[in-house]
This record gives sequence, structure tokens and C-alpha cells, in this order.
Amino acid sequence: MSQRLAGALILLSLIWGGSFFFVKELLHDFGPWTIAFLRSGFGFVTITIIMLVLRQPFGLRSIKWLPMMIVAVVNTAAPWAFIAFSETKLTSGMASILNATTPLWTIVVGALFFQSATHRMQWVGMGVAFAGLIILLDLRSLTAGSVHLIGFIGMLAATLCYAFGSQLSRRLQGVTMYQITFGTLLGGMLGSGAMAFATEKVHLERLSDMTNMGLCIGLGVFGSGIAYILFYYMIREGSAEFATMVTYLVPGTALIWGITLLDEPVHWTLFAGLAFILCGVFLGGRKPKGAQSRQMKPV
Repeated sequence: MSQRLAGALILLSLIWGGSFFFVKELLHDFGPWTIAFLRSGFGFVTITIIMLVLRQPFGLRSIKWLPMMIVAVVNTAAPWAFIAFSETKLTSGMASILNATTPLWTIVVGALFFQSATHRMQWVGMGVAFAGLIILLDLRSLTAGSVHLIGFIGMLAATLCYAFGSQLSRRLQGVTMYQITFGTLLGGMLGSGAMAFATEKVHLERLSDMTNMGLCIGLGVFGSGIAYILFYYMIREGSAEFATMVTYLVPGTALIWGITLLDEPVHWTLFAGLAFILCGVFLGGRKPKGAQSRQMKPV
């Protein structure tokens, strides 16, 4: 592993881990849909500037906008709002740990709805991760109507959105990584913006506060714009398997952000659940020798 790749991996984990901190702080002045709108809006401006500087073609006429908008809502607007909502009930550290289950839900969604091939180790990993969810939930201290449980379900809803979104985005044909990022952030901005102005009191004047502006820059410019570039850089210069290793680091960096900057409480169930979930993700990501993945059909 080169030093550049290692640096990109660590930097990306810090950025995506920090996004849970940024969301938690923005909740003091903005609602969940407004945060999703600001995040995608700042990210959209960032990717537009990057494409202009790098002279990447936008190809607005060649993009199939209906599928792109569907992916944008499912993979950007909805999960980002769910994450923000869940963090009104959960610590940023627990939210990040639940977010780490996304690769496993992607396997389940792919098998049930997209005819993706699976193997035994993936289901073993799913079982181990489910045990981690039970540990995090700590059923002895929760009731069905507890606030904690509502946030827990909200975060799982976000991961399911990511699972469906990732399956759908892999079927977008004839677009570059820049165009996918541009299109999904544009659609996410429009979708979350419509929901924000329809359901919440949007106080955009609060962006004049330098703290809020800094948080939006961290969440949108870095967490949604530059982070995409880092991720695709690791895929290009390393491999897809290497890039997805960020899944293992994000919960750890998010816990560090939460403990040091938000003074969030730490309990043994947090680390035990994290260990089970990451072990499940690791097992689910292993491919048996000689296994051939079924070819995905474009739509």
C-alpha cells in the first residue's frame, strides 16, 4: 500500500466519521430535511467547481434524468434526512456504528429484489452483525415506545435506503463518476429542499453564523464533495475492496469525534456491538474461492 493511498483512506475515514459530528451540531438550528438540503447543496456546488476546473463534461443531454433522480432521492436525500433524524435520538457514535451495516443490507436487498448472487459466508456475516444490533439495542433497558428505539429504527431506515440506492446506482449506464456525483447531488438537493420547505421552518439566515457555515462546509464540501473524489481515487489507484475498507474505520473515527468534541457517553455495549457488526461486514465481504458473481442486468 502506497503512502498516498493510506493517507487517502485515513483522511476519508476522518471526513465521513466527522459527518456525524457535523450533523449533530447542525441539529441545534436546522431540521433533518434542511440539513440534507444544505449537505447536498454544498456538495453540489463543490462537484460543479471541480468538474469545471478539471474540464470534465457535464453531458446534461446524455444523462437519463428520471433514473438519476430516483437514485438521488433514494441514495442521497432520504438517507441523509433519516440520519439527521436519528441523531436527534441517538449519539453520533451509535449512528455511525449502525451506518456500518449498510454493506450487509446491500447484500440482502440485492438478493431479494435484484437477483444478485449470494453465498453462505454473506449470510453468516449477516447473522453475526444482527447479533451486534441486538447488543446495541440492549433490549433489557428498552421498551417498544422508547425514544432510543425510534432513533434506532430511523438509522436502519437510512441504511436500507443506501442499500437500495447502491443497487440502483450500479445500473446507471453511460455516465462517469463525476456525472453520477453531479446528478445525484443535484437531485438530492432538489428533493430534500422540497421536503424541507414543505415540512420544516427553514432558517437559511442562520448560515450567517460562522459556526454553522463551518459545519456546512465540513459536511457538504468535504463530506459530500471531496469525499467522493477520495473514494473514487482509492478505487482507481487501489481497488474497490481497498476503498470499502473505509467501512471499518468510519465508526472508530466517529466515536473519537463524538467522545472528544461532544462528550458523548461510552458504554461497553457500544464497543461490543461495533465489534460484532464489523466482524459481520468482514465475513460478508469475503468471497469464496472460485465463486462467480452473477452478472447484473442494466435497466
